[in-house]
Amino acid sequence: MSQALNHPRLESAPRIGLIIVGDEIMSGKRTDKHLPKTIELLKARGLALDYADYVGDAPDRITSTLRRAFASGDLVFSCGGIGATPDDHTRQCAARALGCDLALHPQAETLIRQRMQDVALEQGVAYEPDRPDNIHRLNMGTFPVGAQIIPNPYNKIPGFSCGSVYFVPGFPVMAWPMIEWVLDTHYPHLFRTAAWIEQSVIVFGAMEATLTPLMEALERDFVGVKVFSLPSVDHPQYGRHIELGVKGDPTLVSQAYPALLAGLRQFNAQLGPELVQK
Repeated sequence: MSQALNHPRLESAPRIGLIIVGDEIMSGKRTDKHLPKTIELLKARGLALDYADYVGDAPDRITSTLRRAFASGDLVFSCGGIGATPDDHTRQCAARALGCDLALHPQAETLIRQRMQDVALEQGVAYEPDRPDNIHRLNMGTFPVGAQIIPNPYNKIPGFSCGSVYFVPGFPVMAWPMIEWVLDTHYPHLFRTAAWIEQSVIVFGAMEATLTPLMEALERDFVGVKVFSLPSVDHPQYGRHIELGVKGDPTLVSQAYPALLAGLRQFNAQLGPELVQK
């Protein structure tokens, strides 16, 4: 299942994608929280999400999804499936998609062993590095050869990255600060610091098809402005309507929005409240 998200994007910036892995999401046993939070984290940095893919714990499907991500050159976050239980396949599928082997990452091994020592200390027991369950836990540090680690501030067990695809756990308490770390460490040059604004108006009694020529003309006449149309048939406040607006640089929007209103008046459209979002 893939969800596309429409928003303005700098042409020089990479597309940004999100992959959510887990049967528990697909079955409805758990509700995905990563999509809205990732949108929030990106928005705080002047960025936005281009697409999201949801995939269950099926290795072949995970592999094909990751193969597309690696080939795309996009900035992609993958959440879930990087543990060491039988239903965790993401690490193995990433290696398969890249056509490489898995190997224990030296820095990941150090961090995982530190975590095991911390747990032993908390429990008041001796740390036994060669105990079978501790040896098994090192599997969480086996990544595709050449991977880089992503630090985990919650429990030290790292995620990893291969190129511009970043793998974090499914637990929000771990995943979200790790996503923030990736953005703030590797992509601050993409952050959009210039002002951005959108202005829109509620339109009653009009059809999108009728308004399409106006929308096309606005994007043609005001290059750099994005026109958007959000129809609704059962809005609790406005009922059936279209929210029609423009977004972009405030200077351009200040010119395009009056033109939008003038165009709507030519259609004798019934206009409702005007909305502004910065």
